[in-house]
Amino acid sequence: MDKILYINACVRPESRTRKLAEIILERLHGEVEEINLEKEHIEPLTKESLDHRDKLLEDGIMEAPELKYARQFSEADIILFAAPYWDLSFPASVKNYMEAINVCGITFNYTEEGIPVGLCKAKRLIYVTTAGGPVIEPNMGYEYIRNLTRIFHGIENAEYYKAECLDVVGADVQGIMEKAKAEIISNV
Repeated sequence: MDKILYINACVRPESRTRKLAEIILERLHGEVEEINLEKEHIEPLTKESLDHRDKLLEDGIMEAPELKYARQFSEADIILFAAPYWDLSFPASVKNYMEAINVCGITFNYTEEGIPVGLCKAKRLIYVTTAGGPVIEPNMGYEYIRNLTRIFHGIENAEYYKAECLDVVGADVQGIMEKAKAEIISNV
């Protein structure tokens, strides 16, 4: 059975991004572990927290609570990001999460030439977003996640789903969401 890691960056109860993510989750088969970033309150790295993390790694204390997000990410078979399109990318909580999981020795290592080599099991990454206006391409949120997970974590297969222009005056919100849902259903 696949281990599905669902990274939920949706903050509104009526989140349209969450609704699309739920359609994806219905189509996947496996055990879902959700990380609700609003509830987790992951802080950005500071000198002190980075020094502490480096000390844990140096001492080989891989089971430390501070490394749990990296362990979860590394062990997942499928990773689903649900992140609303904010300020040309995603909520800041996603960046904090990525700092927490990008850990040398858990999610990646470096070769002698300084090239990152992924240590993650995931063979599939799915990214879903919704936007009130148009998604400006390239979508810097998706592209950041896509490139970091491919280059550092070795996850080659990525899928991207979006519903955009949902808050534009006169928009057919139901039609836009149905179109995104149909794309998900035909591809996931």
